[in-house]
This record gives sequence, C-alpha cells and structure tokens, in this order.
Amino acid sequence: MFEVIKNKQGEKIDYTLHYGSEKNRFLLIVGHGVTGDKDHPLVTALSERVAKEGMSVLRFSFTGNGNSEGMFKESTISKEIEDLQTILTVATEYGWRPIFAGHNMGSAVGVLTASLDSRIQLLISLAGMVKTEVFCETEFGTVVPGQGYMWGNPNYPLSEEFVNDMKQIKSVLPRASGLGLPWLLVHGTSDEIVPVTDSQLLVQKFETSRELVEIDGACHQFSGNSTNKLVDSVIDWLGRKLQIN
Repeated sequence: MFEVIKNKQGEKIDYTLHYGSEKNRFLLIVGHGVTGDKDHPLVTALSERVAKEGMSVLRFSFTGNGNSEGMFKESTISKEIEDLQTILTVATEYGWRPIFAGHNMGSAVGVLTASLDSRIQLLISLAGMVKTEVFCETEFGTVVPGQGYMWGNPNYPLSEEFVNDMKQIKSVLPRASGLGLPWLLVHGTSDEIVPVTDSQLLVQKFETSRELVEIDGACHQFSGNSTNKLVDSVIDWLGRKLQIN
C-alpha cells in the first residue's frame, strides 16, 4: 500500500501491513521496545488479532532494528520519534486516522510524539517506559557506553548516543501531563524491567481520559496467557472508545 517508507535520513523503515475492514479508516500503528523489532511475538499477536476485528494495523521496526535500514547504535528515543512521525505523515496522506501502541521504549516514543503531534488520535502504552534515565541506569549502569553491550548481547552495542538521549529526556512524565487524548496503559504486576508503578504515575489525576489495566502476574514481555489478556484488553478498549468517537 505505502510501498517504500523512508525516514528523513533516507533510511528504509521495514513494516508489515495487516488489512482490516475497508470501512474502518482507523490505523493501529505498533512500535516495539529496546532490542525488539516488528516481529516481536507480542507485537505480532496484537497486530493479527486487531486486524481480525476489522481495524488495519501497521507494525514496523524502528530504523537500526530488525530489517529496517540504519545502525542500532543510533537508535534513540529522539530518532525513533522522527521515524514515527514519518509513518504518521504517510498514513494521514492515505486518509488513515492513526492510533499508536508502543511496548517498552516504543511507549515512550509514542508519548513524546503525541505531546508534539496531534495526528495520534488514541494512545496505547504496553509496559511503557516512563523514567528513561532510571531505566538506563538500572539496566545498563555497569556497561561502558561504546564498549559494552545491552544485556551482554553483542548484537546490541550500548552507544553513547543512546545513553545521552535517555539521560537528557530523563522522564516522559512532564510531557505526558499535557496530553488529553484517550490513553490506555497495560502493565504486568510482575514486570521485572519497568515497574507497574511507572504506569500508575501516569494515570493519577487523569482518570477520565486514561485507563490502566494491570495484568496480575504478567512479566515485561506479557508471555504465556498474559499475551491474550493484553490483546483482549486493547480490543475491548478500542471498541469502547471508537463507539464514543
């Protein structure tokens, strides 16, 4: 449909498009987390189920990840915001009404993009990263940027660009405070990477526009039956919100 999508650096963004009903002009755009890609099991499961319900879905790999062009060491939240805005531009040019769902760092990308780009009409955060500086320190504090690797995996070098960007952003909370769009947050109570308390912070004082679903016992990847619970929650929420809208 979109043929080749390239960001402003000219790097090709790899994506898969799942068609829903032709009458439904909403498009769910799904972004992955750190070291993930568009074929992450959670991303794929969500995309396939939502498309079966009648909404088209575009899942993609941020540049530097998966089969998208670019270098992984340049994969930062700030650059991924630019990738997402590229996709939003293409989607709206084709007449789609964008909804964004992001997992882990992809959620932070969605929040920060929505704070400066009104084209995102509904927002979904899945185990969303909130305190970026704390995340970086907790997960990679003992790794030397430019020399070591994320979680010891040589495919994912920890770059100075990544660390500096995470520290500069520090937290998405200040920018999130200005968001009034409908927002669903789904988080596992046993998340070992991003604590559920991060999502709880985002819904405080925003109970009318934001909804938090806590999945008991779910880990950060929502593995096992938690995947189905997450997808069911997203589909239920989308159905309720789009009936209203």
